[in-house]
Amino acid sequence: MLHDLRLEEEFFAMLEGFDAEIAGRVAAAGCPHCGGPLYQANYERKPRGARLWAGGEMFTIRHSLCCGRDGCRRRATPPSLRFLGRRVYLEAVVLLASLVAQLVSALRDACALTGVPGWTLRRWGLWWRNTFPHTSTWAELQARFRPPPPDERALPASFLVRLGADLAGGGTTPSLGEICRLAARLLAPATTLSVPDGSRFVREVATELTSA
Repeated sequence: MLHDLRLEEEFFAMLEGFDAEIAGRVAAAGCPHCGGPLYQANYERKPRGARLWAGGEMFTIRHSLCCGRDGCRRRATPPSLRFLGRRVYLEAVVLLASLVAQLVSALRDACALTGVPGWTLRRWGLWWRNTFPHTSTWAELQARFRPPPPDERALPASFLVRLGADLAGGGTTPSLGEICRLAARLLAPATTLSVPDGSRFVREVATELTSA
């Protein structure tokens, strides 16, 4: 399981490139509050990769923007494929460690496999199944899937299994990186509260990079 769930540095480098493109799109659109110009105001994070995902710890910049108009100066933090809100762990860690906690029978085994403390895994499990289903991001995602959508009681496992099945529709078995990359794109709007319609910016960049 350890080998199967390992994500390499190249995976996180790709997500960092995606984040930079999204930030550029958000900056070009101007301040969502007053329409003023947005300038870079990035800040450093100290992301945790736990045992399996240390390759992402070197990508420390969280792209962020600040309005340059006097009287506003409000921050606009674009959607991210690497950071899930203010959590110190990388989004991939939150996703995959939560999956491991669902798959193994004992919480202590999940802790040993992932390097994430048990109380953190329990808190993430509650978020996936009690909080995330009530977000606007999940409401939008449900419309993406053919009925029935992934079972909310089995998140995030049901979500990842469904994405894998969708990607396999092309006749090839998707890699873990491909599944996680798609999951990161779909979850990106949930990573910020300061940029309305974050899914639009993510879709635009995804379309551009896919067709390039």
